[in-house]
Amino acid sequence: MESVSAGDAEIPALGVGTFELSGVECRRTVETALELGYRHVDTAEYYDNETAVGAGIERAPVDRDEVFLTTKVWRSNLAAEDVRPAVEASLDRLGVDYVDLLLIHWPHPRVPVSETLSVMEDLCDDGLVNHLGVSNFTRSQLTEAIDIADVPLVTDQVLYHPLTDQRALQQFCVDANVALTAYSPLARGAVVGREELSQIGQRYEKTAAQVAIRWLVQQEQVMAIPRSTSRDHLAQNLAVFDFELTDEEMTRIHELRGGLRIRLENKLPKLMRSLPI
Repeated sequence: MESVSAGDAEIPALGVGTFELSGVECRRTVETALELGYRHVDTAEYYDNETAVGAGIERAPVDRDEVFLTTKVWRSNLAAEDVRPAVEASLDRLGVDYVDLLLIHWPHPRVPVSETLSVMEDLCDDGLVNHLGVSNFTRSQLTEAIDIADVPLVTDQVLYHPLTDQRALQQFCVDANVALTAYSPLARGAVVGREELSQIGQRYEKTAAQVAIRWLVQQEQVMAIPRSTSRDHLAQNLAVFDFELTDEEMTRIHELRGGLRIRLENKLPKLMRSLPI
């Protein structure tokens, strides 16, 4: 597994996402992913699945300290008095003593980021959190957070796939030594049917989804956290480090941007939730 160095962290470049997974399905997905070789697991307070994620980690044949575990504080708990109780509750649900990475899930218009980061830094000092970061921050919001923080911020987790354009943010992250974590890297399955990606994949005997993930992790300072409940898809998503796209192929995929926009607040029909995202 390749890794990304950012701030004071070394993070596996590919993780397993758990958004919209719950219960036994979530636990089995995490357990299976770790069995297959994943070492990076992403969850959040808002996902309401931390108990299942923790159970998956506990049941997997992998020591806890081998797993890079990320969770996030939801917007309703970003005030100074709410951050610590929220994180302690997350640790209880996960059944762990610490998380490797704690993120602000979304910026809050009425809670200064300095207020939240101050408490998060205290949690680092107390050994409950190893690294800090943010999610869904724009470039200007990320700049402010970096300037305020007394510890390195190691990632900004944002929507990124071949049909979006995050090149400006990605370049900023490179310059700032911050990783960009791509969630929904398969655009909720939309990239699977893209002929351009399938054609590129034929050269390497890879699927369109594998090409999309490879395109992401081949970019400097970029990680990806695709989600799938299928063992076969989990294994396929992991098998992206044995080939390399050419510069021309990377450019061709960049040129797909703008073809699709996704609003996460629109829930998918249940029958589509098994698709990789």
